[in-house]
Amino acid sequence: MLHSSLDRLNLPSLLVLNGCGITSAGDESEIAAFCAHVSELDLSHNQFEDWFEVGKIVSNLPQLEFLNLSSNPLGLSALQSSCAGQFSNIRKLVLNNVKASWETVHTLIKELPELEELFLCLNEFKTVSYCSSSCHSLRLLHITDNKLHDWSEVRKLGIMFPNLEVLFLSNNNLTSIGDSEDTLARLFPNLRCINLHNSGLNDWEDIEKLNLFPRLEEVKVLGIPLLQEYSTEERRQLIIARLPSVSVLNGSLVSAGEREDAERFFIRYYMDRPKEELGKRYYELVTKYGNLEPLAVVDLRPQSSAKIEVHFEGRVEVMTVRLDQTVAEFRKQLKDVVQLSTSNMRIYYYDQEMVKAFGPEEIKFSSRALHSYGIRDGDAIHVVPKAK
Repeated sequence: MLHSSLDRLNLPSLLVLNGCGITSAGDESEIAAFCAHVSELDLSHNQFEDWFEVGKIVSNLPQLEFLNLSSNPLGLSALQSSCAGQFSNIRKLVLNNVKASWETVHTLIKELPELEELFLCLNEFKTVSYCSSSCHSLRLLHITDNKLHDWSEVRKLGIMFPNLEVLFLSNNNLTSIGDSEDTLARLFPNLRCINLHNSGLNDWEDIEKLNLFPRLEEVKVLGIPLLQEYSTEERRQLIIARLPSVSVLNGSLVSAGEREDAERFFIRYYMDRPKEELGKRYYELVTKYGNLEPLAVVDLRPQSSAKIEVHFEGRVEVMTVRLDQTVAEFRKQLKDVVQLSTSNMRIYYYDQEMVKAFGPEEIKFSSRALHSYGIRDGDAIHVVPKAK
């Protein structure tokens, strides 16, 4: 009867217990009874200091595949292999801000044969400690918001996780991608996505080196020093043109039309530079599109003023008028020229190109702006008194 009641009290398969002040596992029999079918467990922002306590929980959750231990002070204790073995079914492990040592990470990856996703953000890593045992199962690694500076540290990640498909390196101060073409091609043979947001990259050569990852199709690269001098549109076009195999940039799909526009923009952007600055990619695109002509610069801003002829009772006076003023304001300007009150004048606009086909147009709406009539230099205004 007791077991039947417990079955009915089983908790959901996704169990969230974050920020509950938990320090220890408690009664293991109750964990086994109530949580045996839990597959996802969030224990983030608690007070676990001992891996042994976490191990007691995990050992009683045979279905567990996802475990979030973020922001627990687990860096205060060492993880023994025997304890790590209790995590063997875990596929997704989140260890953000636990101040874990690389020794702990190595122990885990040795004991978690099915680990696919690993989160190691905010752990203040300045270096990567090399592990002799590679983790072939890992597909996704988040190691953002650490203190990695040198690409040689990232190289170690490539050796430890040879089948990595997604690598998040944002908010690390990586200043360059410092490997040869041959090394990069072998380093991450399966990498499809890399995130380098807010890194320290400052050379277009580093962007072009991303082409050496043979399966790369998505790149995220915003907030780097290299791009500061360019407009938002220029940044995107210049990156797209340099990465011909990338189909998603900064979360947005790159269409065939956008790619062609970017590559043509690239040619025109650099066409006046010295030959020694043009680089291989420029000549590849010139071979593809030919030597393009510079785009004409067209100023689409409305004309602010115009020099026109004012005709009144056989007299002609040339005057410059502001086109941003209203018809009512224009009437006041004409008042002294034609010696008529604003209420006693009718104004006709003669477009020098259209008047023969359509005749003059009366200007009569007081609140309408003059530029809306299309007035240009050389056009004429005829003013006549209203018929009494």
